[in-house]
Amino acid sequence: MPVPEGSGLAPRSLLRDDAYRAIRDLIVKGTLAPGERFNDRDLAQWLGMSRTPVREALTRLEQAGLTQTKPGRHTMVSPLDLRAARAAQSVTAAMHELAVREALPHLSAAEVDAMRDANARFADALSRDDVDAAIAADDAFHDIPVTASTNGAVRSVLEQFTPLLRRLERLRFSSLKGRESVAQHEEIISRCAEGDAEGAAAATRANWQTLAPLLDVAYPGAGPADG
Repeated sequence: MPVPEGSGLAPRSLLRDDAYRAIRDLIVKGTLAPGERFNDRDLAQWLGMSRTPVREALTRLEQAGLTQTKPGRHTMVSPLDLRAARAAQSVTAAMHELAVREALPHLSAAEVDAMRDANARFADALSRDDVDAAIAADDAFHDIPVTASTNGAVRSVLEQFTPLLRRLERLRFSSLKGRESVAQHEEIISRCAEGDAEGAAAATRANWQTLAPLLDVAYPGAGPADG
């Protein structure tokens, strides 16, 4: 069929994605604190776009558990929720473990080297107490096997649940505990280089499980979760 005239869906989609990332980063970095209220009009003005892509971004953020919306009233940053954080941590760990297991048969030497480079940037960022750079390098490290796995479902699940853990990762990477991840990454790299899929998967699971002990610290007063 002929391509319709006009701008199509791409510009609106890009605006929605830009709005999502910008607002998500404000929440993750704590610029918008838990419980803080805001409205789409103010956000649209700040972002320099119409309210429609902002509203679409807020819907996506609510699905990710980062915001709560009262129709016709306001949107607020979701309060810290220990149960939701534990669920997100568990699902995220499982998805990264699966990604490594599925990626390893196809993981090239160049991709293993890219993991080494990402871990070197990660260690350097930690040594400089640059939390933003540490998170970016950690993301780059784990994204290599996710991409190599070619499993779209894994990426989709991670995109939904990972943002909820960003506040927790900022706490980990601003503490001495973050240094443990460098060695854990090295173990993952070593297992990948050896072609040991199960060992690499187990090392990945252990790496993501280091978030669990920090949950009570990151969510003080949130109360224990069942199970």
